[in-house]
Amino acid sequence: MFKKALPYARPYRLPAILSPLFMIMEVLADILIPLYMAKIVNIGIANQDASFVIQQGCIMIGLALFGAGTGIASSFCGAKAGYGIAYEMRKASYRSIQNYSFNNLDQMSVASLITRLTSDAETVGTVAMMSLRMAIRSPFMLIFALIAAIRINRELALIFAVVIPAIALIILLMFKRAMPLFQKLRKSLDTLNATIQEQLAGIDVIKAFNRQDHAYQQFTDSNNALKAASLEAIMFMVALMPLMVLIINACLIAVLWLGGLKVAEGSLPTGDLIAFITYNTQIMMSLMMLANYIINLTFAKASFDRLQEAIETEPDMEDPADPITTVADGSLSFEGVSFKYPGYKDDILADINLDLAAGQSLGIIGPTGSSKSTLVQLIPRLYDVGQGRILVGGQDVRKYRKKDLRAAIGMVLQKNTLVSGTIRSNMVWGKRDASDDQIIAALKQAQAWEFVSQYEDGLDHKVEQGGSNFSGGQKQRLTIARALLTNPKILILDDSTSAVDMDTDAKLQRAFKEGLDQVTLIMIAQRISSVKNLDKILVLDQGRIEAMGTHEELLEKSEIYKEIYRSQQRGLPA
Repeated sequence: MFKKALPYARPYRLPAILSPLFMIMEVLADILIPLYMAKIVNIGIANQDASFVIQQGCIMIGLALFGAGTGIASSFCGAKAGYGIAYEMRKASYRSIQNYSFNNLDQMSVASLITRLTSDAETVGTVAMMSLRMAIRSPFMLIFALIAAIRINRELALIFAVVIPAIALIILLMFKRAMPLFQKLRKSLDTLNATIQEQLAGIDVIKAFNRQDHAYQQFTDSNNALKAASLEAIMFMVALMPLMVLIINACLIAVLWLGGLKVAEGSLPTGDLIAFITYNTQIMMSLMMLANYIINLTFAKASFDRLQEAIETEPDMEDPADPITTVADGSLSFEGVSFKYPGYKDDILADINLDLAAGQSLGIIGPTGSSKSTLVQLIPRLYDVGQGRILVGGQDVRKYRKKDLRAAIGMVLQKNTLVSGTIRSNMVWGKRDASDDQIIAALKQAQAWEFVSQYEDGLDHKVEQGGSNFSGGQKQRLTIARALLTNPKILILDDSTSAVDMDTDAKLQRAFKEGLDQVTLIMIAQRISSVKNLDKILVLDQGRIEAMGTHEELLEKSEIYKEIYRSQQRGLPA
């Protein structure tokens, strides 16, 4: 773990070096103070030499101030380096996640990724700071105090030959047993976060169906599982810590008893016994501190491994060694394409063949679950084909650099995602340097300007989280405008007009026909009225092409298309 953490510590080399150095200085000051205390008792008080007591007392105060100063400096440097490492790991994790394919994201839940970027990173930062301070202070204090105690009285110091191995054994047991407990704890936290995220995102549905009690029970079950995992981990530590305290107190009693006998027989000065007791306390506290650090280190190991997993997970699709960076045009071909999700036995898309010239339009329609969305997600390489190939601009999509391929494809997914900010800040996702005139032109083309222009603040109108202050149809039109701003060669609308009324839908179709004559348009729709005037219509059924042609042709040869058309003509849902 420490070896893997080194690259993240490089930007913080100086504070990472200074923190343990300052900590060693603080330890040295703490070790010297009992020696001067012994001198005060053995010489100053024994001889009633007030000036000697004052002199040694001033040295002790100076050492205490020096120790406090170096301790503060060590804390500052340790915090800067420790939380800096957490910052670098969090940044590296997020950068890695941005390169994930949809397949990677399917395998690692969003709730888990959120926990890793927040709670796990915070844990790693805290323990990284402890590693620069507590992990340095404990062994150095232990070694220096043990040397000092041996120099005072070797026979009395033999007590530590029994105590230290006993505590070391306890620490070893803690480390071995604690790791699986903490891993279980983090997984329980993932599950709770997933439950909270799902329920808060769907709170309107929960209320609409009066499922508050059911949702509360789901939350309670996840919360109880986390509590049980937490108690299991904590109870293990609670059971061990009293045993350590018992050993430490037994050691103190032995020191007081044997040391008192030596003082009584005159073989050990009183001041030396006081100093020895202080060193005993320092040794025992060092062992306690080391045990506490081991517990936290074990917890951090589980968090560190989860962060590393997020960082080291390789995207299952990479750019080629010598990628094509320019998409010539919007022509599109599927050649014998099949696809299945990892872990699936059967293909969900099979033997897909179609050709579109640049500037042509294609509608995709079919029953729910016929893999319409999956089909269009293969075009910008959100997923990779299993068999066959997809050509864009005459080139296999796997030969392009992903960034350039996706820049040439405007895509509006089923989920209309708007981010917190303003309408303008959402629009410039499509074109970062877009002028207000360009934004307004795209809004007009997407039939969104008619409501945006009604706001007093216009493009500066606030967008709440997830676009919650807009209706479904308004969000669809805004996301279409954002995609249009990219000036795409291919525009993919995945059921992106389902929430708009028939009149607005008709206006959109006219705008696309008039303004996108050079853009290849692919539209998934539930309403036949949305696609009937497109150049081609593809009917999918269970991941296979059932038929393809114009509206009139499909009315003659496609039973599925005819049934959908009849049901919609009767005013029934398709």
